[in-house]
Formats: sequence, structure tokens, C-alpha cells
Amino acid sequence: MAKASEILSIAQAELGYTENPRGSNRTKYGSWYGQDGNPWCMMFVQWCFAQAGAADLLPARTASCGALMRAAQVAGCWVTGDYQPGDVLIYDFPGGAETDHTGIMEKPAGGGVLAIEGNTGSGNDANGGQVQRRPRSCKLIKGAVRPAYEPEESEEEEMVTYEKLADVPEKFRPTIDKLITAGIIQGDGSDPTGNGDVINLTHEQVRMLVFVYRGGGFDRKLQAVGLQTVVNA
Repeated sequence: MAKASEILSIAQAELGYTENPRGSNRTKYGSWYGQDGNPWCMMFVQWCFAQAGAADLLPARTASCGALMRAAQVAGCWVTGDYQPGDVLIYDFPGGAETDHTGIMEKPAGGGVLAIEGNTGSGNDANGGQVQRRPRSCKLIKGAVRPAYEPEESEEEEMVTYEKLADVPEKFRPTIDKLITAGIIQGDGSDPTGNGDVINLTHEQVRMLVFVYRGGGFDRKLQAVGLQTVVNA
């Protein structure tokens, strides 16, 4: 299980990623999926869910927009309106195939939606070579897959806060320690070694930091200080 906000955090960390060389469809997403060199908008979506350990929230492992749509229809998780953050949108652009492109809805915007999409660009909506945030009219949306996300915590719920590194759950601690060492997380300076610094991170902040780290979102900063990166982009 994962929350929509966690999937979106992973996708947001990828904004600006560009296939290399341009026009090649060669990306880390295609390499991960096993179909590098092919159009990769759906592979990007599948990668984001996999990084969150939530691949099972999608009704099929596929690089095809049409195949995911049909699987969602069979599974009963296909919606055609009232789109929500975290929905996997399937677009039908004018002309061409019935299903052309996909993206993850970030939020409503201007009567339409704002989505994070792989393999898009201003010159080519469905094969533009970059991860971008795109505003889209609902008229272009054929429908969406609505994963069975874990509910988001309400503001009224009591937040769990970890004061120091030692308070962070063991499964997350090595990653948080690495991010502290890299200077990505700053303590209050009360401990010269850093590990005893007060960090005051909520449980949700810790989870999101770990998800972004696993997706390679901090690789440039890690590389800059000589630490091992997660993804070889």
C-alpha cells in the first residue's frame, strides 16, 4: 500500500529528466522495464509505482496505455470523471490511436488537471522526450486508473515525529543517516558527529525522503559529496 502523495513525490523528483540521446527513447525507465528505446510514458508511470513498492496498485504491468485501460476496466478501477490526485490518466489526443499517452494527475487546475508525465514536451505531447508537468483539458482525458491508495492522514490526526536519528524506524534509518551525511537533512548542530542532532522529522517526511532517495532524486547531491548513488542515469 502507498499513498497518492508518495507516488507524486517520486514523480515530482523526476521532473526535468530527459532521454539521452534526444529522440532515442533511451531512459532509465525503459532500461528498468526491459524495453529501452521504445516510447516510455507508461514505463515512467510503472517505474514510479515500483519505486514506492506499490506496483500491485496498478491492474497490469504493461508499457501500453490501451492495455492498462482495459485491465483497469476489468478490475473495476477505471473512472471517467471527477479525477483525483494520483489517478493514472489515459489521454486520447485528436487523431491517431484511441489511447495516446499517460500521466499521473497532480491536482485540479483551471477547469482541467495538472499532471506529471514522462516522454512529453511542448513540441510533441506524446513523445517529447522529457518528464514534465503539463496542464491538460479534461476533454483530452479518455479516463483514468484509480489505484486503491492508502488514505492520506488528515490534519487533525496526531503526527508521529522523530526527534533524532536513533528514533527513526530501523528500516528507514540507514537512508536517513546517509542523507544527513550528505547534508541533505540538516540537524540543529547539537552533536558534533551529526547522529545525535535534533532533526524533528515527521513519519510522513521520513517516508517521502526515503521514496525520493530510492527513486534517485538525491543522486546528484550524493554524487557531489562522493557518496554512492542509487540510479545510474
